Amino acid sequence: MESSAKLKNIEFIFRNGKPTAIILNIKEYQKLLERLEDAEDLKILKKMRKKPLKFRKLSDFLKEYIPRV
Repeated sequence: MESSAKLKNIEFIFRNGKPTAIILNIKEYQKLLERLEDAEDLKILKKMRKKPLKFRKLSDFLKEYIPRV
């Protein structure tokens, strides 16, 4: 979230005196989803970087490659 001013638009839903849900602007919700996706992508990238790189010859790749239209 860009600023604390936008946090004022969030509404909390309480049940038995405990927060159970929030209501927020759809644009803020979409930003949160994008940030979550970015975090997941970074986690996957970190795992991939820990594995050793594997290379193969172009000719071997082309034998298995099936072009899709």
